[in-house]
Amino acid sequence: MAGSRPILVVDDDETLRRLLVEQLQQGGEFVVTEAATLKQAREALASKEIRFDAVLLDVTLPDGDGRDFCSELRQKGLKMPVVMLTGSDGEHDIVRGLDSGANDYVAKPFRAAELMARLRAQLRIFENSEDVVFEIGNYIFSPSRKQLTEKATNQRIHLTEKETAILKFLYRSGKEPIIRQVMLNEVWGYNAGVTTHTLETHIYRLRQKIEKDPTHATLLITEGGGYRLNIEH
Repeated sequence: MAGSRPILVVDDDETLRRLLVEQLQQGGEFVVTEAATLKQAREALASKEIRFDAVLLDVTLPDGDGRDFCSELRQKGLKMPVVMLTGSDGEHDIVRGLDSGANDYVAKPFRAAELMARLRAQLRIFENSEDVVFEIGNYIFSPSRKQLTEKATNQRIHLTEKETAILKFLYRSGKEPIIRQVMLNEVWGYNAGVTTHTLETHIYRLRQKIEKDPTHATLLITEGGGYRLNIEH
């Protein structure tokens, strides 16, 4: 679904994993990739098809300790929120989990509503931090700074608030084109005074900033009655 946020759930308990998937995907807020082992988690994170916004990570897995894996992710420079899931809520275990780089630590059995609230809280914190950056084509995109930096020249391009919101939404949508009305609702809300012409004007101005040839867009392309980011360009 357009706008759904990709989450990686790593847990070898199939029943619990399926419950988490059901809860997370309810309402279309999140789209979930499952992993039962650290090997599967590494493969999922290495994929160029999906960029995960957060990881729910079990501590005890068949092929290793989730806390060691969390440390590994941080050493690789991956900064998305990681929420640890564990059967133990002892102080020592919590401290070790947080020291490994986890953002939060939730003991089993947990209430699904509480886990969802904690996950959303971590996502909000991350999105407003200086750490969150995305690669879009030849640019590094920093939403908190409303800025694109060209990788080759280090040239900075300043964005407006709406341009930033458009890029964030299209980035999350991956390879799926987003129709104009959906993007209007997402970026401007249900504002009766805003038309597709407003969106088209912002897209035009954004292309002037980021495309080598704005008349032949290769990064922010028109497709399927809407727009899509060709992030691998």
